[in-house]
Amino acid sequence: MRKIMGFAIFLLTCSLLGGAEKAPLKVFVSVDMEGIWGVVHGEQTSSDSRDYSYARKWMAEDVNAVVEGLLEAGATEVVVNDSHGSMRNILPQDFHPKASLISGSPKPLSMMQGIDGSFAACVFVGYHARAGTTASILDHTISGASIRAIRINGLELPELGINGAIAGYFKVPVIMLSGDVETCRQAKAILGSELTAVDVKEGIGRLAAKLLPAEEARRRLKEGAKEALLKRDKVAPFKLGPPLNFELEFQTSAQAEMPALLPQVKRSGPRSVAFTANDYLEGFRLMRAIIALAAAS
Repeated sequence: MRKIMGFAIFLLTCSLLGGAEKAPLKVFVSVDMEGIWGVVHGEQTSSDSRDYSYARKWMAEDVNAVVEGLLEAGATEVVVNDSHGSMRNILPQDFHPKASLISGSPKPLSMMQGIDGSFAACVFVGYHARAGTTASILDHTISGASIRAIRINGLELPELGINGAIAGYFKVPVIMLSGDVETCRQAKAILGSELTAVDVKEGIGRLAAKLLPAEEARRRLKEGAKEALLKRDKVAPFKLGPPLNFELEFQTSAQAEMPALLPQVKRSGPRSVAFTANDYLEGFRLMRAIIALAAAS
């Protein structure tokens, strides 16, 4: 009788273990547009252009390929934040049915809205290089009309670095990025050599590129995402420690005038302002407000 009961308990335990749910493996994805396959001109990224309908379709196809790779690698939840312009580019009917979409703006964390410490990894899709980069499609930093450069603790950062530090604030590593060749180079230099960088085009100039065949680009995105998630433990979060010295250099001196009126902000040059923060998210929010003031000027 004891043997029968012991065997029954063994079978019950095996059944319970076999039916247990997988441990959560959440991945956050921020998707921009300039680094998407097919995009080579600003008109394609603007909602009032006839070319925009094609670009938003390509945007969905790029991110869907990444989502598919993440799911195949074991992701239990994928949250995608539409991060370009009005942040209403991806049409829900074109979006992967097994991922969640964050759409619309403004959002407190902008391109990184939705991330927190519950995520195991972060992925950047369709990103672009910092302002002033040679042979990179539509290079700029947050606002092409206002910003010439953003430096944090003396390091000039593109959006991939600024946003990567938000992920790092929550101890989440950026495991993969896609964009053009130069953007991928900048990503590895800033976020670490273990980052999986997938280039889908090679810049010839600011408004011209050699594109991979579409099928090949999507295959690389899917396989890159799968590989990146499987080796996520090799990638360290990108962190910027306090005190954090932010410096924003504008396109014109007039754009520095209104931000300099803020009590914690000082004029650091004819067309630049600076401030110090002890918390990265607080510094990021103030930086966004300063850019809005500069744009209004």
